[in-house]
Amino acid sequence: MTIYSLLKALHVIAVAIFFGNITVGIFWKAFADRTKDPRIIAHTLAGIIRADRLFTIPAVIVLVLAGLAAAGVGHIPILSTGWVLWPVIIFILTGIAFGPVSRSQRELRDIAQSAVGGTMDWQAYAAADRRWTIFGMIATILPLIAIVIMVTKPVLPAFHH
Repeated sequence: MTIYSLLKALHVIAVAIFFGNITVGIFWKAFADRTKDPRIIAHTLAGIIRADRLFTIPAVIVLVLAGLAAAGVGHIPILSTGWVLWPVIIFILTGIAFGPVSRSQRELRDIAQSAVGGTMDWQAYAAADRRWTIFGMIATILPLIAIVIMVTKPVLPAFHH
């Protein structure tokens, strides 16, 4: 196995962990929300936040480093190769969208935790949930587009020397 193949495999594994974790988080949050039980919702959101720290963030780091290293070792110029450049740009936009997702997750968790043994502020929860949903959709759809581009390698505009 060449260094390039190893780096590419590491990159793909990190993509799978990254995308898998964000999609599983969506599933578990929806599952918890349906219970209408603040304890379950708070516990689930705390788990999603922990999973982001343990899986999503490290996967992002490995994904970026292995991808850049593979491009370097494979002599693939990032700025002048459209199928590499655009996923990088898309990934940056995904990171920007993840900020509001992360803040909304913490807010949702806090609202649910404060309702344990009391009354849930469903209006505040719904407002935070709308932000989480909108930015979460962006942060989920964009990497999916990047994956399709990386796999299909279409001819896309890029910077040329």
